[in-house]
Amino acid sequence: MIRQSAFQNAGKLLKGALHSHSTRSDGQLTPGELIAIHQRNGYDFMAITDHQIYNFQNHLSGSTMTILPGMEMSCDFDDDRPVHTFHSVWLGREKPHNPYGQDQVVPPCRVKDQTAFQKVQDEGHANGQLTILCHPQWSGTFVREFEQLRGNFAMELWNTGCVLENNVDVNNGWLWDELLMQGQKIYGVAVDDGHYESHQCHGWVMVNARNTVDDLLFALQNGAFYASTGPEIDDFWIDDELVAHVKCSACHHVRFICAASVTTMIFGQNGQPIMEASMPVNRCYPYLRVEVTDLHGRVAWSNPIFLR
Repeated sequence: MIRQSAFQNAGKLLKGALHSHSTRSDGQLTPGELIAIHQRNGYDFMAITDHQIYNFQNHLSGSTMTILPGMEMSCDFDDDRPVHTFHSVWLGREKPHNPYGQDQVVPPCRVKDQTAFQKVQDEGHANGQLTILCHPQWSGTFVREFEQLRGNFAMELWNTGCVLENNVDVNNGWLWDELLMQGQKIYGVAVDDGHYESHQCHGWVMVNARNTVDDLLFALQNGAFYASTGPEIDDFWIDDELVAHVKCSACHHVRFICAASVTTMIFGQNGQPIMEASMPVNRCYPYLRVEVTDLHGRVAWSNPIFLR
């Protein structure tokens, strides 16, 4: 039996925000207001990832929110297109294991292509940062422009700000599958990238970890989480008979996905919601992942079970 790591010996999963902005850069909420609104919405941890400005601090007095150190790195392409850019979220450990300082400014840059951006990413990785490829559609990039990047532990499947402002980065699963089918081991996250109050608390991750910075980063790096805009995934595994199973909150349909095969969609009978689904697994699948869509069209994405 293979169980996706988010659900191995899982207790209560922790809800987290991995990409947010405050008045320290171009957000409309102060860092304290940002933490407060997430705390009211049941979040256990978050990262305040202002553009080019590193943050370690919990800015809300008396808050129990765990803060992941981090920032957002921006590198525009060196061309004339109005939006053509690489953005990545950087998440790091606490002091003394992190070379960046509170409020340290890491300058933005301009790059010719992904090879040049890889050097920027490599600096972050050398300094212990976990990196997330941000909003590839909003960034104006095609898969061929970022598929050679290495070292990102995740990419954004949903980005609330981009969805609400531009109707892009709604479900980047099809881009994710292109990387997975190349043999890349990369995970998927849902984020808000919130700049306004209306952007907050629509996309998150649920992580199988203890609520400490080191444990959360370890779980994220190893795919022990799922991403959601609403539905809950309770379990996802493949049994000894090569049958995949998922258990979830009440949903409209479940999709089992491997880009090497036609998507299998399972619906409830007579329009009724379903809370579990199963399907046989082909031995040639390199991986299998699942998407759960609820009655309101909101989606949860498992991370893949890698089969080879």
